[in-house]
Amino acid sequence: MNRNNVDVKSLDIDGLELLCSDIRERILEVVSKNGGHLSSTLGATELIVAMHKVFDSSKDPFIFDVSHQSYAHKLLTGRWDDFDTLRQFEGVCGYTKPSESDDDYFVAGHSSTSISLGVGAAKAIALKGENETRIPVIVIGDGSMTAGMVYEALNELGDRKYPMVIILNDNEMSIAKPIGALSKMLSSVMAGAFYQKFKKHTESFVDNFGDGARYLAKKLEESLKLITPGIMFEEMGIEYIGPINGHDMKSIIETLELAKNLKKPVIVHAQTLKGKGYEIAEGKEEKWHGVGPFDLSDGKSSKKSSTKSATQIFTESLLHLARKNEKIVGATAAMPSGTGLRELLEEFPERFWDVAIAEQHAVTSMSALAKEGFKPFCTIYSTFLQRGYDQVIHDTCLLDLPVVFALDRAGIVGEDGETHQGAFDISFLRAIPNMTLFAPRDEKSFHQAMRFASEYDHPCSLRYPRGSFIETDLADSAEFELGKSQLLRSNKGDILFVGYGNGLGRAYETAKFLDSDVSILDLRFVKPLDTQMLKDLSKKHKKWYIFSDSSKAGGVGSAILEFLADAKIVGIELVSFEYGDEFITHGNTRLVEESLGILPEQLAKRVQS
Repeated sequence: MNRNNVDVKSLDIDGLELLCSDIRERILEVVSKNGGHLSSTLGATELIVAMHKVFDSSKDPFIFDVSHQSYAHKLLTGRWDDFDTLRQFEGVCGYTKPSESDDDYFVAGHSSTSISLGVGAAKAIALKGENETRIPVIVIGDGSMTAGMVYEALNELGDRKYPMVIILNDNEMSIAKPIGALSKMLSSVMAGAFYQKFKKHTESFVDNFGDGARYLAKKLEESLKLITPGIMFEEMGIEYIGPINGHDMKSIIETLELAKNLKKPVIVHAQTLKGKGYEIAEGKEEKWHGVGPFDLSDGKSSKKSSTKSATQIFTESLLHLARKNEKIVGATAAMPSGTGLRELLEEFPERFWDVAIAEQHAVTSMSALAKEGFKPFCTIYSTFLQRGYDQVIHDTCLLDLPVVFALDRAGIVGEDGETHQGAFDISFLRAIPNMTLFAPRDEKSFHQAMRFASEYDHPCSLRYPRGSFIETDLADSAEFELGKSQLLRSNKGDILFVGYGNGLGRAYETAKFLDSDVSILDLRFVKPLDTQMLKDLSKKHKKWYIFSDSSKAGGVGSAILEFLADAKIVGIELVSFEYGDEFITHGNTRLVEESLGILPEQLAKRVQS
């Protein structure tokens, strides 16, 4: 069978189950070589195949929350043969991407946007008069249900009653576990066509017999709801069906057909097993969520690194500081391992919290702890702090509270691509009053920066890269002092390289390709700048080159240009090697950097031109 053009609608149950098996095999084959998201996408396979059986992705908006679980959808929409290029430069994206396929309704990568998108799509469908031919279909995981945006969308949806099918992929049994067999029995009854028809006729019947009958019927319905897991959704005005077995193809198709025909907002609660079909990963939580290349036979990573990552250094440093200072606390938003906070959660469970996918809440709650005299470390990926920007301004900086924002994955993150690149944190944080921005360049300076942060009595942010720092043999790192940079190499030539954070390593590597010696400055602080150092250097060097893994707009180069203009310093030729005004694609980091023209050998040619 040509799986690249398979007609799902023509298959019977046996054929669909065989297709699911082939899809899992293909996902495992590719992800074991390329890396990617695994456990959640394996678990959602039957749900996605059933969606394509019941609905039509060429007209019905298929909206995947985060979309890391959408690999089966990609395989069913013409990308089977190209799936070998998953997450590779210029290959298939690891998330839904409309520019890649018309069957990908919306770009996704961050959590909890799907139901809001569905509500917007439903409004458009209603305005176009297409309700009889189109319906939004959402896939959202139980983890994404921890973010407030979901409930903002559900609140309006329950009021407007737009037709929509929301598949709640519950791979942790987080909703149904306290309820048990009784709720499953009741929910299966409530899911049936007979119950839905009976409910509709009963509502019509009691309307003809006055308030007394209506009151009794309402009380009976409320009594049933109290022992079903869908009470919250029902009370919001959204029909609830489930829980159903998310791996029982016949049951899923029947349920989706029912939900489709109800012509109202419906949540279908499906329980699935993470890692389904790959026993080593089945039921495992964070470990198999996102993986690098691995050996299929034993699940062991095939990519080893002897170099300590920046995240590992952060963990070691924060552990050391937390053991000495009981006022140090911290939070992460559903990324304890990714941000290096797992060990602190285990050693100090009363002082460190995983607040789930709720960056806004993480920022605001840590601000209150700061007001109470604690020293919070709010540990979030650069890309995810974008979700808590108003809280950084309104709840942290406005009161000048000493929260430390430790921003992991600053700069290019490689295969995760546009939605995850840590390009913008300098630009959006630098504009906020009371905020201090600084960055380490290597392991030693990272420990020094952490000590500074732990003692600093104002809001601050330090950023560090995915993976390891670029190592140098430059002068040893001095202790961090507010607004002080460090001149690591001083030469008489006209050229000054200004490096910020991991950009310092790029400056160092670029200098190796030049015939002439250059001076190299570790900027350290982009806010406040070391104005005296910059004034002194402006007298000696007239060609300045800026190296920082960040957006050029509002970035490090902008900060220095603003200073030069304010100080009326003229005659400086400044060139920034920061990222241009574009969203950066996915792929191997070196290939992405080469496409941007920022490899050291490429930058050296630009300096010499």
